[in-house]
Amino acid sequence: MTAKKDHLSALAGASLEKRIEELALFSDTPDCLTRLTLGPAHRRAADEVASWMREAGMSVHIDATGSVVGRYETGSPSKTLLVGSHIDTVRNAGRYDGAYGVIAAIAAVHTLNRNKRRLPFAIEVIAFADEEGVRFPSALSSSRAVAGSFDPACLDDRDAQGTSRGDALRTFGCDPSAIDQLARDPASILGYLELHIEQGPVLQAKNLACGAVTAINGATRGEIFLEGYAGHAGTLPMDMRRDALAAAAEIILKIEETARNTAGLVATVGRIETPGGAVNIVPGRVIMSLDLRSPDDISRAAALGSIRKQIADISVKRNIQARLDVSYDMAAAPCDTQLQNMIKTSMTCSGLPSFSLPSGAGHDGLSFRGRIPIGMIFIRCRDGVSHNPAEYSSPADMETGARLLHETILTLGGHP
Repeated sequence: MTAKKDHLSALAGASLEKRIEELALFSDTPDCLTRLTLGPAHRRAADEVASWMREAGMSVHIDATGSVVGRYETGSPSKTLLVGSHIDTVRNAGRYDGAYGVIAAIAAVHTLNRNKRRLPFAIEVIAFADEEGVRFPSALSSSRAVAGSFDPACLDDRDAQGTSRGDALRTFGCDPSAIDQLARDPASILGYLELHIEQGPVLQAKNLACGAVTAINGATRGEIFLEGYAGHAGTLPMDMRRDALAAAAEIILKIEETARNTAGLVATVGRIETPGGAVNIVPGRVIMSLDLRSPDDISRAAALGSIRKQIADISVKRNIQARLDVSYDMAAAPCDTQLQNMIKTSMTCSGLPSFSLPSGAGHDGLSFRGRIPIGMIFIRCRDGVSHNPAEYSSPADMETGARLLHETILTLGGHP
């Protein structure tokens, strides 16, 4: 009877929601949820997640990139199934992105442990440290380390305060020199499973609680630097201006036009700065971000080339200097067919409609493309809102997703 109660409480929506609320308390700012990678709030959150993992029956450590890793052993030497998501956030974030997947994975292992069930593979739940790419220019460094594709150059990335990633890791209590030891042998890994809110409106439109993901969009990120000439807003004639901000406006519209004319492509300029700008100065400098995403790597590359040409053409026309620096480029990641089928089988066993959809957002699974099989489950989120305090998934949908994850793990173990 006790085991049954524990089984129900571990995966219950109310329990999952409670932990969502508890994790949301760890923030760099008091007025909203902002938990940037390797910051003080991230460290406190990592310690809390580690305690939940231990309570669930796992051995726990924090790896050299700051990820929290909990291991649930198998009865005999075998492969390992990786399950997890991330606990860093964007600024002014929602509570569910990343955190839900970690909490639900812990709940699934907790259920196995309380029922004294061991599977023919070990399970590692990973709360990745660096998915969002907000504090430093590069992203996915922690999952890339596990995949064996970590770029040591990103240790020199600096945040807005000038702190390098390497120094931030050391302050966090990590040893950057040990990162190369985190790479897993693909032959020893059964696959990577991630449960996540959809961050889009499809499941809600279909009136479905969850779906199996077919692929994760590839993404390119970079910065556009424009250098004109600053001048007095009252005395500089319009035909003599080298206005970097006016050029930026034209470039942004061309980027939007490119995306609208390319099937499956989305493009965003989410940040723009005018260093030294003032109300009475013609802007001389602009720095702005670029984000391109598509499930088709060829069309995304073609769009990037088109945008580069448009930037060059506009810079010549407006007599400014321009360059586009790409800081992040990740190929699209198709989800593993066998894992997709396992998820669909588990849906059927759970009495759920079998439904598939792609992921427009990037996830840690991107790092495992071509190295480790990827499987993803989405749950419905209200109005498709994410990266926003209004982000919300109901306790009922969270419970459905967590139970589906648990069922999928059992299916992989041959015991659906």
